Amino acid sequence: MEHRSPADPHLDRVVEHRSPGDPHLDRVVEHRSPGDPHLDRAVEQWLSWDRNVLTRSQVEVFLSDRKWEELRSRLCSRMSFGTAGLRGPMGAGFNRVNDLTVIQTTQGLYSYLIRCCSDVSSRGVVVGFDTRGQQESGCSSSRLARLVAAVLLSRGVPVHLFSAFVPTPYVPFAVKKLGAAAGVMITASHNPKEDNGYKVYWCNGAQICSPHDKEIVRSIEEELQPWSASCWAEEEVQVNPLRTDPLPHINLCYMEELQSLCFHRDLNRASPLKFVHSSFHGVGHVFVQKAFEAFGFVPPLAVPEQKDPDPEFPSLRCPNPEEGASVLELSLLLAERENAHIVLATDPDADRLAAAERCDGGGWKVFSGNELAALLGWWMFLHWKEAHPDPADLQKLFMLSTTVSSKILQALARIEGFHFEETLPGFKWIGNRIHELSKAGNSVIFAFEESIGFLCGGSIPDKDGVSAAAVVAEMATFLHNKSLSLNQQLLNIYHTYGPHLSQTSYVICDDPPTVSRIFHRLRNFHGEDSYPQRCGGVRVANVRDVTTGYDSSRADRTSVLPVTRSGHMITFTLQNGVVATLRTSGTEPKIKYYTEYCAAPGTSEAAALQEELDRITAALLDDFLEPEKNNLIRRCV
Repeated sequence: MEHRSPADPHLDRVVEHRSPGDPHLDRVVEHRSPGDPHLDRAVEQWLSWDRNVLTRSQVEVFLSDRKWEELRSRLCSRMSFGTAGLRGPMGAGFNRVNDLTVIQTTQGLYSYLIRCCSDVSSRGVVVGFDTRGQQESGCSSSRLARLVAAVLLSRGVPVHLFSAFVPTPYVPFAVKKLGAAAGVMITASHNPKEDNGYKVYWCNGAQICSPHDKEIVRSIEEELQPWSASCWAEEEVQVNPLRTDPLPHINLCYMEELQSLCFHRDLNRASPLKFVHSSFHGVGHVFVQKAFEAFGFVPPLAVPEQKDPDPEFPSLRCPNPEEGASVLELSLLLAERENAHIVLATDPDADRLAAAERCDGGGWKVFSGNELAALLGWWMFLHWKEAHPDPADLQKLFMLSTTVSSKILQALARIEGFHFEETLPGFKWIGNRIHELSKAGNSVIFAFEESIGFLCGGSIPDKDGVSAAAVVAEMATFLHNKSLSLNQQLLNIYHTYGPHLSQTSYVICDDPPTVSRIFHRLRNFHGEDSYPQRCGGVRVANVRDVTTGYDSSRADRTSVLPVTRSGHMITFTLQNGVVATLRTSGTEPKIKYYTEYCAAPGTSEAAALQEELDRITAALLDDFLEPEKNNLIRRCV
């Protein structure tokens, strides 16, 4: 070991205290600091607590190379709970997803659970994982899931740990089916390959929301040091008698309950349509195949380059099917070669679904989330109505969507007589509202968010791309039997309930102060506490700001939707009927914008409506967000 003068103020030594037999026993690590006590303390904690050789090595290299800013970025802040948990880059650091932060988070989850759920030690916790991983940090989803299990097992909590990767919807389904106290899914869904996440479900099967998220964070921060060596003993999880594998039972139950959404099995068996499916290098392929078989279909053709799990996502610039034709390229090429009619794509954890249909004149119609929701909402109500001829049953029937999604379900509800409700963005709000409505004896038969998240039926209070894929396939087959395409039926829906033309996109901004400055300007546009009065020359009739709780359309100026200060969201309703929303993403460095033109039934001026919507959308982007001035990166996928 190199000795330095005691006069050197920047020398710090951190000794790792390890148990006998640990290969890192009493290794001394020396590092120079720039005189930052906060950073020194964070480095000392990391090197004292982390037992992952790869992530420890990352920190040691940063120390050796004197990369102080990189160390500050990674060690001097923590990830915050966003949409139902954590999501961020994998690698070393307290604000990254890794072994240590997953252990810390699970300790906090356990501490909160035992305060809220007296029988957690008998009910247990469901733990699932997808196929993500990062070689340089060793942070595969499967390893992180075993560490979650190790922490819970160290406290005597039974763990229902899936033995293989599963779609995210399997975790909330299992929580409800097994009566578990909570569920954890290790996934970053459709985020870039560098990311992973920790998604938490409550005992009702819905993603956690306030106050659970805040209380879990508080519990995490109360005890950051790993409790014991048992928390790291992921290799012992498999042989622990308190660990069970729910996969065979949940697979069977899921596929059995899925059949309640199948209305035309005989028609499906004889379907002349050919389907292509891509799992985007994720978990979806085998589960969508089984869902098709449950509906009586021949399994869809798999995109060979994307069928098998691969955490590198080698064939995709972005593993998010919401991006449309640009990321469906291989699926569309296969469909062309095989003369297939419908293309379906699930995101890497299979909770979202994209769909495209071959056009009569050539080319493909890629449906937006709002368009697919119009079809699915119509489809689910059509078959509910056949089974419930008594009009009185409508009083207990609901459909839900998030407030940034299309208002098409509202139009259906207005004419057909069932109930429609909006929630804040995110399926955690939908899931918890479904639970409340169900407890009151109501039935929610369909819910969606515009970002291709769909829930058909009531088995799972979360979006589910696997079941949605089978439902879309049956709907397409049914319509084909009536000489209709999906797109033709969409136009029929618009004729009956009114055209609903929408646009959804985003800009990227990695600088939080810039985001804050943009929304501060919108809230003080014409002076203090004044919002923009026009957009694209059209008068703004109403403004709703759920970040501050303001709604100018109401007499008391108070928003009905809950106030949420975790991000920004402002909605502008224009005089011409266009509704435009700007909001920050809870999981990515994006400002999203949504616009929709809702017209009356029978309106046939679609081209004129689209032209006006395009103009308003451009003005919203240019005048309200000022991309060039604020160095925002426009969507270019």
